[in-house]
Amino acid sequence: MALAAARPQASALPRPAGVSLFVLCLGVLAAQIDSSVVNLAVKRIGADLKAGVSALQWVLDAYNLVYASLLLTAGTLSDLYGRRRIFTAGMALFALGTAVCGLAPGIGILITGRVIAGIGAAAVLPSSLAILAATYPEGPARSHALGIWASCNGLALAIGPTIGGLLVDGAGWRSIFLLILPVAGLALALMRHVPESSAPQGRRLDPAGQALAILGLGALAFAVIEGSRLGWTATPIIVAAVLAVLGLGTFLLLQRRGKGALVPLNLFRSRPFSAALAVTALMTFGMYGMLFLLPIYLQGARGHSAFVAGLELLPASLTFVVVSSLSGRLAQRFGQRALTTCGMAAMGIGLIMLASLGPATPLGVMVAGLFVIGIGLGLNTGPVMSVAVGSVPHERQGTAAGLVNTARMVGATLGIAVLGALFAASAGQGASGAPAIAAGLRLALAVGGAGELLGAVIAWNLIRSQPKDPNTKVLA
Repeated sequence: MALAAARPQASALPRPAGVSLFVLCLGVLAAQIDSSVVNLAVKRIGADLKAGVSALQWVLDAYNLVYASLLLTAGTLSDLYGRRRIFTAGMALFALGTAVCGLAPGIGILITGRVIAGIGAAAVLPSSLAILAATYPEGPARSHALGIWASCNGLALAIGPTIGGLLVDGAGWRSIFLLILPVAGLALALMRHVPESSAPQGRRLDPAGQALAILGLGALAFAVIEGSRLGWTATPIIVAAVLAVLGLGTFLLLQRRGKGALVPLNLFRSRPFSAALAVTALMTFGMYGMLFLLPIYLQGARGHSAFVAGLELLPASLTFVVVSSLSGRLAQRFGQRALTTCGMAAMGIGLIMLASLGPATPLGVMVAGLFVIGIGLGLNTGPVMSVAVGSVPHERQGTAAGLVNTARMVGATLGIAVLGALFAASAGQGASGAPAIAAGLRLALAVGGAGELLGAVIAWNLIRSQPKDPNTKVLA
């Protein structure tokens, strides 16, 4: 099928657009189930493969780091060679990596499988967002589609912990990876119904920029994750920190070339776009840190099984599903600034509520905190993605999708790393004993909540509401 550089006409959309949305949601669902279900299984993985807290952080962050590092190139590839083509390749690679994880005999192979899956996910997420932006015209239709797309994140958070927890308890942690394969297979089988699109004009790959981005992000994650174990003044940590600064600094200098750069810096002249990236990173910073630590608290401090812990996480994920599916309509009525501000504030309040948990705190406190977090996440996710892709020219929507997903996964990686390090520093690397676990959770989630509240301030000051005229582009 020939690549279509131009956006499809709205009049030709209804049925093909609906099928495309279903397929793209399957891709998001598979990638997010992978993340949420692994969070719940880390305790069993650690016991089976004799891995400590730092190694388990790498089981999560190897995926997140590779994903974050390659999103920019994946966005460029989708613009250059076709968004459907890159999405299909990414889903196939994601399925392969997931199968490797399910068969892994040791922690090293498991982390390798997570790297392969992360590479595939890096191709899936930005291309899916770019396909939606190209398929749906700007305005209510796009807002509604993005709300449904975002709700799949919450659906994954509901399916992953519950079914995943049951599988971990009944069939072992390896079975959780097999759960994802049928979803990925169905998405691949239906890809022929997704229209192809591209925007190659004035675009090219940037190998030097990509290499520097990987170096900078990888060194930064290593320094933060291993710092609490090796010591912040240890030689490897200092070297990693220097490499992170040099890599990311040189990367930004190279991007000043403008045309053909991996990240055109002129995109950041749009205040709504820049704010959307910051809000997205802070959103996942607190959320993913919480998803990593709360199962440790539930299983380690309260003695609950993996399945019960998964059920206890449902208030956040189910609320997220319901609210995010309505977020498009709410954004049209109240504006994107109001929704992102309220969403980030709610997440901050919810995390601070969870920071009060102790070994014997009534579970009603946790349920209330998760409920508030789910509302906030549902209000924020769809609108902030819509701001990001709607604040740039059409030919840069793949790049914008790559950037906002990079911000999302950088925030997730740093959330697991920073909040995990704070937890380990307060509770101890072994994270044993209910009082120690509760103390570590208190410090980590308080910091995560503060990050969400900072995001609310940024959203209120820099994000402007979507214009009433759906044909008007949101630009700085």
